Amino acid sequence: MEWLLLVILGFVAAVIGSVMGLGGGIIIVPALLVLGSWTAILEGVTPQTAVGTSLLVMIFTGLSSTLAYMKQKVVDLQSGLIFFIGSGPGALFGVWLNNRIDVDAFMIAFGCFIVLVSFILMIRKYIKPIPLRPRGIRRTALELDGTTREYGYEPAVAVPIAFLVGMFSGLFGIGGGSLMVPAMIILFAFPPHMAVATSMFLVFLSALVSSVSHMALGNVDWLYALALIPGAWFGGQAGAWIGKKLKSDTLVLALRIVLIVIGLRLIYEGLMQ
Repeated sequence: MEWLLLVILGFVAAVIGSVMGLGGGIIIVPALLVLGSWTAILEGVTPQTAVGTSLLVMIFTGLSSTLAYMKQKVVDLQSGLIFFIGSGPGALFGVWLNNRIDVDAFMIAFGCFIVLVSFILMIRKYIKPIPLRPRGIRRTALELDGTTREYGYEPAVAVPIAFLVGMFSGLFGIGGGSLMVPAMIILFAFPPHMAVATSMFLVFLSALVSSVSHMALGNVDWLYALALIPGAWFGGQAGAWIGKKLKSDTLVLALRIVLIVIGLRLIYEGLMQ
């Protein structure tokens, strides 16, 4: 029963992660920690193991989603590679931090971060993007309704932001999209669908780097990963399809509620231990 639950968890996390460009780790990591206290088969799951296993699974979620979004022609590969200049080293730094944080501090920090993400998702539509500067990188994209949107960024600003995103990816095992999608939409005026798709490409690259580091440190439970990966692969494909067909407002609202509940629970557990 527990193994079937892991397959379903991988699928659901990947669907949500792919639709919103989050990667799915923001669901998998707290779920593994909670299941570890409820079921015997997952007993003894540490924050480091949860993060390392989540990042390995997100390689497959990110690759599956990216391939599906590339067929839709909504992935900005060049921007993704520029962002990875910052997120790659950031992911390695996050892995280094992860091995030096205790369980209680991890619970509290991760819970606060999840609540912060829910707040960012709540206000993202009410913040105007920063104006494009002449020397920055400028792009045009076709929206789903047929309108053309101009977006862009300065690498000197985007790369440090991507470094912070990568750091959170390596530290919390969340893929970084929780911050990168709002940053691309709010700061760089990316069309939402392109921000999500490009974020999944970045999730794939960052997870690839940071998961290798976690493997070297012994933070990956291969049995859990093998149960999560099949669901994550098909969930990534399904999420990309849903993202193309449906509006994400309802999913964003539901996700915000879930993030607040999970975040407060982790903060409470961290304070009570």
